[in-house]
Amino acid sequence: MDPVVVLVLCLSCLLLLSLWIQSSRNGKLPPGPTPLPILGNIVQLDIKNISKSLSNLSKVYGPVFTVYFGMKPTVVLYGYEAVKEALIDLGEEFSGRGSFPVIERINKGLGIVFSNGKRWKEIRRFSLMTLRNFGMGKRSIEDRVQEEACCLVEELRKTNASPCDPTFILGCAPCNVICSIIFQNRFDYKNQTFLDIMEKMNENLKILSSPWLQICNTFPALLDYFPGSHNKLFKNVTHVTGYVLEQIREHQTSLDINNPRDLIDCFLIKMEQEKHNQKLAYTFENLAFTISDLFGAGTETTSTTLRYGLLLLLKHPEVTAKVQEEIDRVIGRHRSPCMQDRSRMPYTDAVVHEIQRYIDLVPSSVPHAVTCDVKFRNYLIPKGTDILTLLTSVLHDDKEFPNPEVFDPGHFLDDNGNFKKSDYFMAFSAGKRICVGESLARMELFLFLTTILQNFTLKSVVDSKDIDITPVVNGLASVPPPYELCFIPV
Repeated sequence: MDPVVVLVLCLSCLLLLSLWIQSSRNGKLPPGPTPLPILGNIVQLDIKNISKSLSNLSKVYGPVFTVYFGMKPTVVLYGYEAVKEALIDLGEEFSGRGSFPVIERINKGLGIVFSNGKRWKEIRRFSLMTLRNFGMGKRSIEDRVQEEACCLVEELRKTNASPCDPTFILGCAPCNVICSIIFQNRFDYKNQTFLDIMEKMNENLKILSSPWLQICNTFPALLDYFPGSHNKLFKNVTHVTGYVLEQIREHQTSLDINNPRDLIDCFLIKMEQEKHNQKLAYTFENLAFTISDLFGAGTETTSTTLRYGLLLLLKHPEVTAKVQEEIDRVIGRHRSPCMQDRSRMPYTDAVVHEIQRYIDLVPSSVPHAVTCDVKFRNYLIPKGTDILTLLTSVLHDDKEFPNPEVFDPGHFLDDNGNFKKSDYFMAFSAGKRICVGESLARMELFLFLTTILQNFTLKSVVDSKDIDITPVVNGLASVPPPYELCFIPV
């Protein structure tokens, strides 16, 4: 038989098989663009900015639609009403963690961020309780953040007002706070082990947000047969996990069950209590990945927001000047900022919120999944279907935030200059999967930014109008471009 005829027949069979599978599996899913066999809708999406492509599709298909990443259907929710209805009103049904093959290859469904079911609920409950016991949202953790803010200021003074890349200095501060909770100790900013871990976590966020990783998540077979940055990701994770396991072993040898020092001790004690429980939520492997999740999420998201925030303040010196005027008026120069100050600093509070809203750190959130068959707006979404909640559509809603593409602290101020809360502020997501460390991150962002601006004038190395604030990658996270600035002591 002619090879061309064979090829046509094979492609036709693939097409029919693909269409049959899609129609039989997803007859009641929301409408969406017609997928290609095997490839799905990936060729219709800009893998450099998938959230923007999905936003464009919402103009055609409405706030609830289906796209195919390969042959896997994903329901996309666009806009505040759809996202709220799913994550809050139907929180339990939409509380599953969706498919993320690259991460699943690493953690095998363990940890807190990418786990599911009863094991996820148990570890999340344990982590929240332990973090609270060690002061998250209480005075003791505020003391730790304030102390670290002072260390950050001292480190910034060492730059001698010379141009510097703030990436690692800003990363060290939140990392040390989470380290004090997990490992009971902080690192010197020049500690090489610390810097190596910071570098690898920073690199991992860029890799996870790259176009290549979006392709790998769509076609997981590529992970086994092709070279690429995913191999660097795996190597970096192995390095960080190795350090975590080393810390766990050290804790085992010095554990005092009557006097737990940190989260590792608490987990080890729980492991002993639950050793006859067949659920196996409390294992060494799960402890290692839970710590890695808290370690990574508690560092990179906050440090990236701080870094992006300073870039925006360089771009908008008039905003920086207003914040510093408020700092001078409310706090002065002779004491450290504290969380009680926030209620008397509406403009600064608005700026912190606007930074998070504007940068849109995780535009498509991390994939959710439905935990059972769900009827949603006259559609039937089968159990296990992936859900993408476009947080960017909420944070950049033009009805709630006029001119959403403009950086404007006024989005969070009323006519009298008072801070104005917004239900649309979902920078930490919402519902059952809302960020475990939300209260800690809010505290860090306020205290670190106010402490920096209390002690330094920010000076750009280029004219403010020439500052580029466009993210360099925009996959999992929006990563700001590299830049330098000078911290001029006041």
